[in-house]
Amino acid sequence: MRLFDKPAHVLHDMLVNKEITAVELLNDVFLRIDEVEDQVKAYLTQTRKTALEQAQLVDAKIAKGETIGFLEGIPGAIKDNICTMGVKTTCASKMLEHFVPPYNATVVEKLQKQNPVILGKTNMDEFAMGGSTENSAYFPTHNPWNLDCVPGGSSGGSAAAVAAGTAIWSIGSDTGGSIRQPASFCGVVGIKPTYGRVSRYGLVAFASSLDQIGPLTRDVTDCAHLLNILCGYDAKDSTSINAEVPDFTKSLVKDIKGLKIGLPKEYFVKGMDADVERAIRTAIKKLESLGAEVVEVSMPHTDYAISTYYLLAPAEASSNLARYDGVSYGERVDGIDIVDMMNKTRSAKFGEEVKRRIMIGSYALSAGYYDAYYVKALKVRTLVKQDFDEAFEKVDLIVAPTAPTPAYKIGEMNSDPLKMYLQDICTIPLNLAGLPGISIPCGFTNTKMPVGLQLIGKPLDEATIIRAAYTYEQSNEFHNSIAPLGEDKK
Repeated sequence: MRLFDKPAHVLHDMLVNKEITAVELLNDVFLRIDEVEDQVKAYLTQTRKTALEQAQLVDAKIAKGETIGFLEGIPGAIKDNICTMGVKTTCASKMLEHFVPPYNATVVEKLQKQNPVILGKTNMDEFAMGGSTENSAYFPTHNPWNLDCVPGGSSGGSAAAVAAGTAIWSIGSDTGGSIRQPASFCGVVGIKPTYGRVSRYGLVAFASSLDQIGPLTRDVTDCAHLLNILCGYDAKDSTSINAEVPDFTKSLVKDIKGLKIGLPKEYFVKGMDADVERAIRTAIKKLESLGAEVVEVSMPHTDYAISTYYLLAPAEASSNLARYDGVSYGERVDGIDIVDMMNKTRSAKFGEEVKRRIMIGSYALSAGYYDAYYVKALKVRTLVKQDFDEAFEKVDLIVAPTAPTPAYKIGEMNSDPLKMYLQDICTIPLNLAGLPGISIPCGFTNTKMPVGLQLIGKPLDEATIIRAAYTYEQSNEFHNSIAPLGEDKK
């Protein structure tokens, strides 16, 4: 019996009922990794020895008749920009090639209290800058549904691992769609919580006012359980929200009768893939048939969201990455003096996309351009948030595509960064407004590539998102589809 393709909640019940052991489950996932990892390339670092030790501890606990938590014994993976004590955290960059953190991120501490089996660190776009995981300094990750395609990014390794069955769950980060877009491309569930809902302490910063950690899972049930573990106030994070965290599993009910869902016309952009639009509109009709009321809303400043993001995010990135100078942090390339050393270090150790964004950000923050670009972008960010505020006066949720296209071919957009940036049109506005959003599978294109439906909620209202996503998910079988990879083609 293969176990890698089952969600965490099913495997948890099997462990509790002693139908399987944690070591048996881990060995099955190891076997799956051996079968397909050389094709998918989801991992930068594997921690097999400690994973086996963790699984053995869980089996000993079960043998004693002790109660186990939801994640205990369930193999998962962590994006490589989240600090893990004693395990390399490279951000997929040559700049941090040998960095081993002396501490754990808060989310890792929360996870470790559950005694999960950590398989390793997943590949990503360097310093989370990119939407395809092609910008990793080491190698691109491949989409399990079509190895010629990207898995999305920047959390592409985390999404691909879950889709390929080389992890049962994973943790990613989302700055402009970096959890939701790869979830859509890989046919899994991914949620970006409200900004501040999950601690960012120990997350290597890209754009501090936009970054948020969240889970990628096989289904909505697992997502709710992971949110219960990850969310909560953290005094070590100055942006953490001190708000009560509900039990999100109580929202796993099939009931959206009377729920008002807004449909923004601006999210159906020119050039949207026809198969994607068909799948999204079919999903919207399904939501209506399940009892929701769908009403059109307007988000007039959506067209400005990408321009705003690609001023604010690079500006914050240029500031955050200034510390990697060959002295304070990161690798060093020697030079004839400190200026030459710094120039050589940053030129050699940062990738092209990172350097591009640092230069854009530095330009936007420079004297003479600060008011014209950065300050104006901050004002437009406020307008984007006001669009959502006005829409949420009329509706409970907003529905939209996660991405305007399915996963594209590796290398297809390398020569046109602006075209790749436009892929984020449906996800970036949430990060600018700090709102929660989830991507759930809602169908396939004619070429059998997954399509994701995005549900957007009010601040701190992940519970309603979970309820609507679960109700929709239980009305179809999309979340049960397995990528046709390796020996288990289904």
